Amino acid sequence: MMNKKYTHIFFDLDNTLWDFEKNSKNALFSTFSFYKLNSKIDFELFFQTYSKINHALWEDYRNSLVTKKELIRKRFQDTFDIMTIEGIDPEEMNNHYLGEMPKQKQLIDGVEEILCYLKQRNYQLYIITNGFKEVQHKKLEATGLKSYFSKIFISEEIKTPKPGREIFEYAIKSANAQKSASLMIGDDLEVDIKGALDFGIDAVYLKNAENPDLSAFEIQTRNKHYVISELNELKKIIK
Repeated sequence: MMNKKYTHIFFDLDNTLWDFEKNSKNALFSTFSFYKLNSKIDFELFFQTYSKINHALWEDYRNSLVTKKELIRKRFQDTFDIMTIEGIDPEEMNNHYLGEMPKQKQLIDGVEEILCYLKQRNYQLYIITNGFKEVQHKKLEATGLKSYFSKIFISEEIKTPKPGREIFEYAIKSANAQKSASLMIGDDLEVDIKGALDFGIDAVYLKNAENPDLSAFEIQTRNKHYVISELNELKKIIK
C-alpha cells in the first residue's frame, strides 16, 4: 500500500451516503397514503410540519432532553395536534414509517464509485452515525453498502451521539486507528465536522446548497478541514 496520510476513513450515513431527504420523504408519503390521509390533508403541509417537529426533537434527543420513546411518539403526535388529525395511534404510524425507511434506496451521487475507489486502495472504511440501530443496519443492508465497511458505529448502540467526543473516541479505539491518520466525512457542520475536529481528527464537510457555510461556525483547531460539494472530490484529498 502506498504511503499516505490517511488510513482510516469514517463516514456519516444520512445525507452523506444515503439520501435521507429524498428517502425519508418517500417513506413518509407511503405511510401517509397507507393511513389514507391523502384524501383529507395536503401532504406537503404535513411533511413540512412533521419535518420541523422531528428536527427539533432530534436536537433534544442528542442533548438527552427526550428519550427515544418520547421522540418516536411526539414527532407524530405533535404533528397530529397541529393539523387536528384524530384516530391514528402515533406510535403505530411511527412503526410503519420506520418499516418503510429501509425500502428506500436512493444514494447520494457518487457513493458507490468513491467507496470502490477507496476500497481498491486498501483504506479501512467505517460509519459513525446517529440514529436508531434497527433502521440504520437495514438501510445499509438494503442498499448493499454494508459490505464496504469494516464496522458500523451507531449512536444508540454506543449510547452516545455525535457530536460528543465519546462516540469518536469509541470508534477510533475500536478501529485500532491513529487520530492523525483518520478522516471524518459528513454533511452536518455541527454534528460531523465540529464534532470530529473538537475530538482531534481531520474532517471533510460535504456541503450542499442548503447547508451553512463554514463561516457560520467558529472553528479553532490545528486539524485540517476540507469542503467538497460532491463525493468524487474526495479523490483530490485522499490519493
